[in-house]
Amino acid sequence: MRFDVIVIGAGAAGMLCAAEAGARGRRVLLIDHAARIGERIRVSGGGRCNFTNREVAPGHYLSRNPHFVRSALARFTPWDFIARVERQGIAYHERDHGQLFCDDSAQAIIDLLRQDCDGAGVRWAQPCKVHAVRGLDGSGVERFEVDTDQGRFRGMSLVVATGGLAVPKMGATPFGYRLAEQFGLPVVPPMAALVPLVLPPDLLAALKPLSGVSVEAMTRVPPSSPAFQESVLLTHRGLSGPAILQASSYWQFGGARGPVRIDLLPGEDGARWLAGQQRSRALLSTLLSERLPRRFAQAWCTLAGGDRPLDTYARRDLEALGERLNTWSLTPSGTLGYAKAEVTLGGVDTDALSSRTLEAREVPGLYFVGEVVDVTGWLGGYNFQWAWSSGWVAGQFA
Repeated sequence: MRFDVIVIGAGAAGMLCAAEAGARGRRVLLIDHAARIGERIRVSGGGRCNFTNREVAPGHYLSRNPHFVRSALARFTPWDFIARVERQGIAYHERDHGQLFCDDSAQAIIDLLRQDCDGAGVRWAQPCKVHAVRGLDGSGVERFEVDTDQGRFRGMSLVVATGGLAVPKMGATPFGYRLAEQFGLPVVPPMAALVPLVLPPDLLAALKPLSGVSVEAMTRVPPSSPAFQESVLLTHRGLSGPAILQASSYWQFGGARGPVRIDLLPGEDGARWLAGQQRSRALLSTLLSERLPRRFAQAWCTLAGGDRPLDTYARRDLEALGERLNTWSLTPSGTLGYAKAEVTLGGVDTDALSSRTLEAREVPGLYFVGEVVDVTGWLGGYNFQWAWSSGWVAGQFA
């Protein structure tokens, strides 16, 4: 069976790409191995789908080529996807940091994409397992042949939208990376990203009793990551919460894996604050409890060397403790891996792709979109926007 475009992967990027190619009059086949489409969309944002962010910019993405995302993000913006959501009549709301969520179920976004595909005449093969992909000699109209459970298909363009390795229980596989390597494209080694961090045993023993305690803090990974001010959650394995998930991508990026710096008093000069309390007879933990959860304040004091009345400290010692509150550094021993990760860091090397079309530079007709590419966004709707933007771009050319 012959098609103009074959898209493998019916997630966010794949469905939008298929709909766009179909809208151009292309004969499109969309293949997915899952029994239900869009499961990552369905569970995202607590079931309400954080479908984009009003403040999307290239600086919100990690990639070996930080400029690669510029073209796609500029041509299909958050406002373009918001317009589709509004045309569909999907009610949504904004939360902190420009994050946009459905008022009701994430199913509304899946329905939108499904309807766009159906309206564009997209043919579905789902559930359908791909057994092999071959490049043809190019002498005919078709460039690719795909063997599946439902037969053999040929197409002029092949779009790979198979995602990364995050959340394997939902069917994540390395299929897209292996396919890229089959056609000679390099792959940046994938790693779990936006993922909780594990602490070494000695530090974990001191903090484990605080499992479930949340602290508003600012995190960053020296020397060059941005700062993220949100909650830090202590767990029985280490650290989680939005501020930690954000930092985790930078902790992994480039193999840095150094300390994560946590400012427990964001916006406050800790050294000046504590030095100003030198005459107080209150315990250090009692004062810290004005800004931090009591149990956390007591445990932090123990880690810092003890808990005494403030008037028993020398001024320089209080200043040192205050500075430590602003620059508390912890070195994780690892992450909780793909099972707990939101997305995958790394993927198909962007140097092998055109940023204008998402087509492989050395393999005409072969496109890679979404999470399978070495582009990883921050937490907060940025990864969905990359899926929409990259899928849209490939849909214009495939």
